[in-house]
Amino acid sequence: MISINIERGLLEKLRNEYPPGTRIRLMEMRDPVAPVPPGTTGTVIAVDDVGTIHMKWDNGRTLGLITGVDSFSKLETEE
Repeated sequence: MISINIERGLLEKLRNEYPPGTRIRLMEMRDPVAPVPPGTTGTVIAVDDVGTIHMKWDNGRTLGLITGVDSFSKLETEE
């Protein structure tokens, strides 16, 4: 079993910055098998205990974001 630890302060920061309902635009996803296309927008579902930002993408996908690996930006207003 793989164990991933994330600093409590970082996890709290992620959850405060990306609460459920936050809109995101993807710039790059480094998923080697089936990444979400750049430019796709979506809505945050939740941030889990290892810091993955779970997404509901507007194209129907539900693949999560990994901070520090994937590149994305928070949308300040609905686009």
